[in-house]
Amino acid sequence: MATNKRRMAIVGTGHRGTGTWGRDVLETQSDMVELVGLTDLNSGRLAAAAARLPGDPVLSTDLDTMLKQSDPHTLVVCTRDDTHADIIVDALERGIDVITEKPMATTAEDCERILAAEERTGRKVDVAFNYRFAPTSRKLRELLASGRIGTLTEVDFHWYLDTRHGADYFRRWHAYRRHSGSLFVHKATHHFDLLNWWIDSDPDQVYAQGALRRYGRNGTFRSTRCTGCPHAGECDFYFDMHANEWLEDLYEAPSSEDGYVRDACVFREDIDIWDTMTAAIGYANGVQVSYSLNAYMPIEGYHVAFNGTHGRIECRMYEKQAFDAPKGQDEILVLGTDRSVERLVVQHGPGGHFGGDPLLHASLFTPDANDPLSQRAGARAGAASVLTGVAAAMSVDQKRPVKISELSSRFGPDRG
Repeated sequence: MATNKRRMAIVGTGHRGTGTWGRDVLETQSDMVELVGLTDLNSGRLAAAAARLPGDPVLSTDLDTMLKQSDPHTLVVCTRDDTHADIIVDALERGIDVITEKPMATTAEDCERILAAEERTGRKVDVAFNYRFAPTSRKLRELLASGRIGTLTEVDFHWYLDTRHGADYFRRWHAYRRHSGSLFVHKATHHFDLLNWWIDSDPDQVYAQGALRRYGRNGTFRSTRCTGCPHAGECDFYFDMHANEWLEDLYEAPSSEDGYVRDACVFREDIDIWDTMTAAIGYANGVQVSYSLNAYMPIEGYHVAFNGTHGRIECRMYEKQAFDAPKGQDEILVLGTDRSVERLVVQHGPGGHFGGDPLLHASLFTPDANDPLSQRAGARAGAASVLTGVAAAMSVDQKRPVKISELSSRFGPDRG
């Protein structure tokens, strides 16, 4: 039967592909979206994902076969970060629009390939920056755009990952720069995109530091993985994946096919990403940013402060912590140079990322959706955030400030 629904296919059926883009989209956007195809290189994971999703999508471990048989309008890319670019470019060349998980790519060269393919084909890439859609992020953007604190001059932005969430990046493929580009690319792409969007300018220069202080070779003992680990009783990072049926189905049984386990030891000596990171970022419009990311904190969330010529905006966003803190809402302080103080309480919305996920999905799948604050992010925004992270990693390696224009001629002070 003919349908006007958007025909969506997904490549990569892990937790994000099966959950955020499979189950969650079909729960909230079923009037707009039809799932027509699923692909994963691991046949066990593909079967586990299909069993959890409605409909009768085409299933194949070969992307080319799935795309030919399912004929999607949109391909959602949820594979390992370093594979994104090849898949995105291939889909665009086939006339298929793309929604990609962040980061869009892991190198400057791959960003350029994607941008060039989008221009050449006339198809569209959207990057899944769901934090733009969180109610608190939107309110901060509105306040900045209103001129409440005059001209923005400086931003302090500090993100804290706790010993559950932060450690998870060191259990998986993210722990290797060849796959993730480091957390400056994989995780901080969210944060750099928020900065680019809030500041409304292009990043110009990055001077960064990074170190591996808690995970990897810093462990005094280690094993291969948490499952069967002889140190489980004494390890602060022991993770019982088998207590989670969802992860068990998507990863444990399928691991016999390709050897990829979801609970690898966080103290593996070949881990080569950083867990302690800082960066000074200069923007084309003159705004200066002090940024940090730490992956082994007893708290989870962020603190951001915007300083302007006529005031300051502060927000401490609590996610997880042992002490009492606001739940389901955030407080924003707007401070004037005349000593005025306004306290704004922003309620979180339903769904993942404090209500951001359902709003992102609606913006992508609702025809002619209104977007007054430019929350929907395209390939150029995806590239801007990746290039900031690539520049940060290069700065750490080379111990010098790195200009974004060194990485791409599409960015520079005259383009901000």
